[in-house]
Amino acid sequence: MCKNVQHKDQKPWYGEKKYRLADFFDQWWDIYKQSPKEPIFEEQYKAVNAIRVCQTQALGVDFYACQECGEITKVYHSCKNRFCPTCSWQDTLKWAEKVKDKMVDLPHRHVVMTLPHQLNGLIKGNKNKLLSALMRVAADVFKDWMEDKYNIKPGIISVLHTFGETKDFHVHVHMIVSWGGINNKTSELKPIKEQYVNYDFLKKKFRCKFEDELISMFDSNTLQHHFADRHEFMRFVKLINRKKWIIHLEDPMDIPTQVIRYIGRYSKRACLSEYKITKIEGGNISFKYKDYKTKDCNNKPIERIMELNYRDFFPRLLQHVPLKFFRIVRYYGLYSNRTYIPDEFLYAETGQQETITPKNWETLQIEKTGKNPLICSSCQKRKVYMFTKINRRSNNKTLVFKRNILNNSKARANRAA
Repeated sequence: MCKNVQHKDQKPWYGEKKYRLADFFDQWWDIYKQSPKEPIFEEQYKAVNAIRVCQTQALGVDFYACQECGEITKVYHSCKNRFCPTCSWQDTLKWAEKVKDKMVDLPHRHVVMTLPHQLNGLIKGNKNKLLSALMRVAADVFKDWMEDKYNIKPGIISVLHTFGETKDFHVHVHMIVSWGGINNKTSELKPIKEQYVNYDFLKKKFRCKFEDELISMFDSNTLQHHFADRHEFMRFVKLINRKKWIIHLEDPMDIPTQVIRYIGRYSKRACLSEYKITKIEGGNISFKYKDYKTKDCNNKPIERIMELNYRDFFPRLLQHVPLKFFRIVRYYGLYSNRTYIPDEFLYAETGQQETITPKNWETLQIEKTGKNPLICSSCQKRKVYMFTKINRRSNNKTLVFKRNILNNSKARANRAA
């Protein structure tokens, strides 16, 4: 295994957090992987290595300099791994801005559909198939219901999560569902005016559809399982029939920007936010979580602290690393790629509506420090890009090169001018 760069570089441009997940991996990962508590898969190795080198010299440093006095600013590259807590939030903002412009001008509802924990064993042994089936079934439940009851085709954006507040294995889907859609007969955009939903009907439909997928996989011998025969398998299916199949709907929200911002907290963000880490001491790490079983006087969940040793924390966290090529965000109905939505049906911001603006490293630093890192502190002139430096870990060499043009819209505009 490669030796990762330790996080000792001074990187004032992106602001400091109290604790960083990379620091904990730097201290204990090389020890843990020698005798792991659970098997470590390829994608998990990649995620850990990416987190450890994110924003270090291993990935590259851009050097900016003032042309008058020579003052230097260093900008460290990010890993872009979707499991990295540093990169995931910016990825979410970019996704949100892109999706917002393609949503229909209707209220939307946030929906959560959860599988019983008794299915966890089967899911872990058939992750790709069963997680894909869950996302497809969850969307079909609402597509079929709205078509049968209202004769409309809704738009659905689904986001898969496999973790709960304590980072245990808790499989559920967050969905943005348009509360209305395009009428199948008139092709008009029609809202659903009533908010009432028959939860028992939807729960039963959800359970039956997912069980049909399970039984079909079992009968076609594509399901990895431990059952002796079909009779034992069907007894298991009857057992989970008695468990709660949970569906939760939030009230409709009128502005897609608000909906996207709301569900953005649940979408591409990392499994554990570094802002929730409260302590790293020795081989233990502590983080905050919400206890939804205990509410305060305002009916809000109590916030608690969980402390874990690295031997328990690493497998608990890494079980949620996405599978290779697995799409954790999917689009159905009106929002699928195959569906054309007339421009007049799309939401358009008017007045002083708040927009979702993805922030780059420069604007983030301005927000946190009140200073622009690309403006010279002495000359007050904008610094210019000079070169990029990368430390290669494979042969201990340092590469220095200059890019012809920076990969951002401002640089392209300047060059065109």
